[in-house]
Amino acid sequence: MSESEFVCNCNVIHENIVNEVKEKMQSEDDYQQLSDLFKLFGDRTRVQILHALEQSEMCVCDIATLLGLTKSAVSHQLKALRLAGLVKFRREAQIVYYSLADDHVKEIIDKGFEHLREL
Repeated sequence: MSESEFVCNCNVIHENIVNEVKEKMQSEDDYQQLSDLFKLFGDRTRVQILHALEQSEMCVCDIATLLGLTKSAVSHQLKALRLAGLVKFRREAQIVYYSLADDHVKEIIDKGFEHLREL
């Protein structure tokens, strides 16, 4: 099929549908924030870290060992994930443990893998 076959060639506007959908649309700021959130999922290392933290709370050293990365690289990615509210941390003496911020993050990861398995 050519690209032009995927374009609507009608002149009729479905005003009722447009109005219904328009009422459900979010603010431009909300779309920007959601876009920024999904950009964080656009990096393989960050996704691996999130998936690892879905399995268990972990410290930077353990994540670095698991993924074959430096502690510095892991810390850099964890900072981005923390600032976005995707991970949280707790300190126990000298060790900082990271975990997913909430079940929504787990659901995003799980739904992504579920989608991939259906392709």
